Amino acid sequence: MKIGQVIGRVTMSHKLDAFKGGRFLLVIPATREYLLSGTPEPLPKGNSLVVFDELGASAGDRIAFSEGGEAAASFHKDTPVDAYNCMILDHIIYQPPNA
Repeated sequence: MKIGQVIGRVTMSHKLDAFKGGRFLLVIPATREYLLSGTPEPLPKGNSLVVFDELGASAGDRIAFSEGGEAAASFHKDTPVDAYNCMILDHIIYQPPNA
C-alpha cells in the first residue's frame, strides 16, 4: 500500500460495468521526504498515476492506494485495474526508526 495525494479526476466517455459507482482519480505518490517533512502542503509536481476510487476522494485529499494484483482483488470478477483507493487519510504520523 502506498500514500498519495489526489490532484484531479479523469473523465471518460465510456467505462466498463465493473467500474460503475466509482471514478478515476489522478494521484501523485508521496515520497519518504514528503512524509518526513510532516507538512500538509501539496506534493511537488512529479509522476502521477490513475487510481480507481469508490470512496469519494476529491482533489487535495491524501489517500492510501494499492497497486497491481492487490488492486484487482477488490473486484468480484477479473477487472483491468492497476491502482485502487483503499482509504482516505485524515492524519499521517510518520516516525522512522533510528538507523
